Amino acid sequence: MAHIQVHRDDIDLDEPTLVEGLPGLGLVGKIAADHLVDVYDMEYYAACHCDGLPEIAVYAEGDPTVRPPVRIYADADEDLLVLQSDAPVSPSGATEFAGCLVSWFDANDVTPLFLSGMAAEQDGEPPAVYGISTGDGASMLTDADIEHPSQAGAITGPTGALIHEAQRTGLTGVGLVVEADRQFPDPAAARAVLQTAIGPLGDFQVDTEALVEQADQIAEAKQRLAEQLEASEDDSTSARPLGMYQ
Repeated sequence: MAHIQVHRDDIDLDEPTLVEGLPGLGLVGKIAADHLVDVYDMEYYAACHCDGLPEIAVYAEGDPTVRPPVRIYADADEDLLVLQSDAPVSPSGATEFAGCLVSWFDANDVTPLFLSGMAAEQDGEPPAVYGISTGDGASMLTDADIEHPSQAGAITGPTGALIHEAQRTGLTGVGLVVEADRQFPDPAAARAVLQTAIGPLGDFQVDTEALVEQADQIAEAKQRLAEQLEASEDDSTSARPLGMYQ
């Protein structure tokens, strides 16, 4: 049965913010989520056993413990949760996956921050970040001084399914869209969304210097996953403009 299995009942959270880190365009969400887990030395909190997730065993360097491919980490001090994913969500199971997660968010007073990259030309300018909202999330964007979209668009893939389900059920949440490289992992885009949006929304500061110093290392480590997503572009999360007749 699809469910979220909490392993750490001893971690006390009070209406936490969750940062979603599913892999998508530029791997913005995954890079940002992985960075938060590392910087805050977050605790493994829950396993996601939802339809649409691959049944694979994941293990880390220097650690023999097997864990599921999609997990939730927690930091009680910051009242923060991070959804970390080591595998793409099956497009055919995205609806069931979204229902599984969003129902858990609602039952546990979680406010999700959904992340998506939007293809943009790399012109040397800092990546632009804008926000969209579900439920009462618009006031969160105003309070954090996050810009609204400059054009109509749509978020696809599993993250799009999550935002759609949040909107359908009236759950308060925020979707953050950042300009990112369409082909390669983009630590600069992840850094931009952490600094200009996630930090202000969660009311905490994030040290992102490691994303600058380790950009080459991050790009190399994530390249294989990026190539898998590029091979099936419609299956991955991304934001894209909508034409008048689309």
